[in-house]
Amino acid sequence: MNTIAEQRKKLAISQAALADVIGWGQSRVANYELSIRKPGLDECRMIVSGLNKLGVNCSLDDVFPPRKSKKK
Repeated sequence: MNTIAEQRKKLAISQAALADVIGWGQSRVANYELSIRKPGLDECRMIVSGLNKLGVNCSLDDVFPPRKSKKK
């Protein structure tokens, strides 16, 4: 799960605007938002960096929350 769309919408940033800052196509951002594709760590960092360049104040954990571990 990720919060890319939620973070974008905080400042009314379009997928295309985020993609442009990162150097990707809009459909790639859409695929990550919908979890059709799963980004690697480098891609996650690029997304967070792009969001921050556009004015969103977020961290890697804000956009890609750590999974809660199951207790035994």
